[in-house]
Amino acid sequence: MLAALLDAIQPADAAAGREAQRRLDSLTKPPGSLGRLEELARRLVEITRRCPPRIERPVIVVLAADHGVAVEGVSAYPQVVTAQMVENFLAGGAAVNALARLVGARVVVGDFGMATPLSAHPDLVSRRIGAGTASIASGPAMSRAQALEAIAAGAELAAAEIARGADLLALGEMGIGNTTSASALAAAYTGAAPAEVTGTGTGIQPDRWRAKVAVVERALAVNGATARRSMGDRPGGLDAVDVLARLGGFEIAGLAGVALAGAAHRVPVIVDGFIAGAAALAAVRLAPSARDSLIAAHRSAEPGHRHVLEALGLAPYLDLGLRLGEGTGAALCIGLARAAAAILGEMATFKSAGVSDRSADAAGSAASERQA
Repeated sequence: MLAALLDAIQPADAAAGREAQRRLDSLTKPPGSLGRLEELARRLVEITRRCPPRIERPVIVVLAADHGVAVEGVSAYPQVVTAQMVENFLAGGAAVNALARLVGARVVVGDFGMATPLSAHPDLVSRRIGAGTASIASGPAMSRAQALEAIAAGAELAAAEIARGADLLALGEMGIGNTTSASALAAAYTGAAPAEVTGTGTGIQPDRWRAKVAVVERALAVNGATARRSMGDRPGGLDAVDVLARLGGFEIAGLAGVALAGAAHRVPVIVDGFIAGAAALAAVRLAPSARDSLIAAHRSAEPGHRHVLEALGLAPYLDLGLRLGEGTGAALCIGLARAAAAILGEMATFKSAGVSDRSADAAGSAASERQA
């Protein structure tokens, strides 16, 4: 299944992007005057092969799972909060729910392996791989087979949403301890030092932060996943799935599958913050062309996110100091994506509006200035 999914992923359509740029330049505004909103519009066309792009049914996929590394005291909150927050998502009371309503997105919640399973709920998708992962500080978080199962489950969930009409996917997550797993993945995939990619997560104090860094260092050592600085090096000779299995989480692997399915179906995938970014990086390590379908929503306050974004080669559209996760930053970016699509679909051209374009002399002068 994974091989077929990877084979279906193609690079972005550069010709479609050029078509979008021509239309952008014909609209009633000075060229480039809407800044990165124009860039986003062009990227949406390159991904979807539609000009103008359509964003009518965005879906935020929030996957939840627990992490065995929570026993190391890496979080300010107990592990039971994972299940409690999922109940909050289902009740519509979390930050991601409020922001999703604001931008007209639907929130899909998936249990990919919480330690405390919930009763059946019509809005909860159950794809449980296990009752939480093992502690990465002692050995692999999961088996390679479990990692592949989680990737496949995420891809299947995304494909089902796309079949129901989803035309944009956003990645969100919930799992106490998952910033520690994301930090270990970031260090392994990018070669950055653990202290450079490990943040305070849920708001731990300095002494616990130092202990958290030590946990990440131990996780890399016991799992043979320490990477050199060169991005091309395989950490410890492991492939991308092995790294994900040893250091990740069920929800992180699931989100990697969501990203891969979005890329395979030419559906834009908005990546939230640090943890979703780590999942996206795992997807790109599996299929480099998947990067073309990813849109970085925002720059997280977590220090490791900078390294993840650099490895992905993506510039975020927002920088608000967010570090909540859940898909909150991605929800805000959905609003920007809708705005970018509206520019291409609703603005008049100079010709259709009867507005005078730049004179030939002014255009020539501007071209000369650009060349200079």
